[in-house]
Amino acid sequence: MLATIVHTDDLVKTVVASVVAGVGLTAVFSVAIWGGARFVDLSRGGRPLAAGAAATVGVLALIATLAAVVVGIAVMTSN
Repeated sequence: MLATIVHTDDLVKTVVASVVAGVGLTAVFSVAIWGGARFVDLSRGGRPLAAGAAATVGVLALIATLAAVVVGIAVMTSN
């Protein structure tokens, strides 16, 4: 009988989850940055309604980023 040193299926699950979380969190945070930048540009251009919409998108993306970080910390500390 061969001893198992590394559980490859658990390792693959961990790698896939970390890649998905890393790419997803980066994408959501980039939307937050985009919303802030568009808000500034549109505010200077005299388009308050579009600027408000961009700010709303940015704030929602920032809230989603913070929520993902909190959930990630909660999952890591639950074991």
